[in-house]
Amino acid sequence: MLTFEEKLTIIQSFPELERKDVSLGRINFHYEESATDKKNVVYHLHPNGNGFVYAEYINGYHPDNKGLVNIRDFSAGELKEIIEQSIKSLSPKTTIEAAVSEDAEEEERWVNESNHTLLLIFEDEMWNVYAGLNSDGTFTTYSEARSYLMEEGFSLQLVR
Repeated sequence: MLTFEEKLTIIQSFPELERKDVSLGRINFHYEESATDKKNVVYHLHPNGNGFVYAEYINGYHPDNKGLVNIRDFSAGELKEIIEQSIKSLSPKTTIEAAVSEDAEEEERWVNESNHTLLLIFEDEMWNVYAGLNSDGTFTTYSEARSYLMEEGFSLQLVR
């Protein structure tokens, strides 16, 4: 079992996490860029080595009813892996875009001057436009969808 200090060193190696000291010497680590209301990646890391990682959206773990997995007996590799996966599961692209494009046959990202993003996704023989998880329109042809997006001031974002 890793010591509190070893766990703390591993957790602090993730620059996207922000430390928040809480009561009884426990520490939480927040992911402020989370696309959900959940910000805690590491919850109540305790000087005795106990603590939890948010894993509700991660396959291969059995979280409790709050979405947390106890990391008391995790190795260094296991701890790094679950934290990486937790951050990824909470990132905006993962939670929003993956949810709407899960069954997509084709997908494009369109952006306007204000940096708002819409996804154009071909699914079930239709072209659907999404703003986050919300449907913004459905079109029978790519040409109709493309015209709509251009009229609304969006342009196709090329992936590099």
